[in-house]
Amino acid sequence: MARVVIVGGGVTGLAAAHRLTCDRPDLDVVVLESTARPGGLVSSAPFDGLVVDCAADAFLARVPEAVALCAELGIADQLVHPATASAMVLAGGVLRRLPEGLVLGVPTDLDALAASGIVSPAGVARARLDLEGNGQPFDGDISVGELIRTRVGDEIMDALVAPLLGGVNAGDADALSLAAGASQLAAVADAPSLIGALRAHAAAATHTPSPVFAGFPTGTSTLVDALVNALPAGTVRTDAAVTSITSRIDGGFSVVVNDADTVEADAVILAAPTHATGSLVRHLDADLGPVADGLGALEWASVAMVTLAVDTDDLGHPLDASGYLVPVAERVTVTAVSFASTKWAHLHRPGRAVLRVSAGHAGDTSPLELDDAALVEAVTADLARHVGLSRPPTTWRVNRWRNALPQYRPGHLERAAAWQRDTWDAHPGMWLTGASFAGLGLPACVRQGAEAARRIGDHLVA
Repeated sequence: MARVVIVGGGVTGLAAAHRLTCDRPDLDVVVLESTARPGGLVSSAPFDGLVVDCAADAFLARVPEAVALCAELGIADQLVHPATASAMVLAGGVLRRLPEGLVLGVPTDLDALAASGIVSPAGVARARLDLEGNGQPFDGDISVGELIRTRVGDEIMDALVAPLLGGVNAGDADALSLAAGASQLAAVADAPSLIGALRAHAAAATHTPSPVFAGFPTGTSTLVDALVNALPAGTVRTDAAVTSITSRIDGGFSVVVNDADTVEADAVILAAPTHATGSLVRHLDADLGPVADGLGALEWASVAMVTLAVDTDDLGHPLDASGYLVPVAERVTVTAVSFASTKWAHLHRPGRAVLRVSAGHAGDTSPLELDDAALVEAVTADLARHVGLSRPPTTWRVNRWRNALPQYRPGHLERAAAWQRDTWDAHPGMWLTGASFAGLGLPACVRQGAEAARRIGDHLVA
């Protein structure tokens, strides 16, 4: 049997393995994961008598890939949706509810924006200028910041767009690739009026309103477990760090694991983060130095997730939203707070609340340098100011995710496609993929895993 080795047991790698084993049962598929468990950033664990996610707790349900995979795995009936779509943002130290009509933070209902109090009257007036339709097309991929500041002004960018997109990739939206990080906005960026184009798109939509996000009462690890269980026994090998890859004369590859064992492969999918794959590519082929340099130069953000259990009597603000975002200008430790026990019905308990607090972002790892107790104290101090928390949490947990979220700069999609193409051209049968390349989030990772599987499957037939 021809063998495919997949380096990296995150969602992309597992999705690729699933697609290959379903579509090509004649292939022997091996997934090599360097850590003690598969799933990458998808992790769920017991907390205060519940199962609470340690990182992302939901995925986009309005794009098909992840939902379709859940159906294929027989777990779609377990999906649940947030109990509330309402959210808030910290503005001048005060929590204010986000207005209706936002698209990735861009307001389409300017009267609702004005009523929210999030931006000044001057900020609303600046946004209204966009409706005059004087916007000019941009040349190539630009940053989100360039689009938003040019079209609707600095206040909209700083108060709404930056904290919302920063919450997705813990990055600087002023430097975020529009094409890679905000495709909804990229699709209308060249319209004379950004707000007008977003309004027209919403008016033309014919789909029945449906929940934006989905998750599992047993945590997002439910998907990882289902993927692993659907694979043949022994497919996924944990604590298996790939230390080098060499090409064989026959066109295959020798994959060295833990500097000791060698796994022979007819094709390889590199689905690990670029800071891991860059050295593998360089060792494989010195002529691929520019590819290895590009992979190694990709920036990554580190974040901490602090989960707290508190008594609701100790709160001075109602938890009547899914949570709140925090602009960088507020200069506090927390970057976002999820009212998890309000957001998810399965986490609700009378008298108790679960809060999931994010800290750290690209360019600022100071929260991660604190020890656990000091970090909990810092976020608790912020919560005291924002939601009136009067006593320390009764239970807490800290998860640190170092170099976890890739930072897409303008031109990223073209660069990533070139890394993939140049590696494949030099070594047909080796494909680079994953969140480092064409999108964060479960649907994007599932899509990229399936695409990698199809490419490798076709290659092994040719």
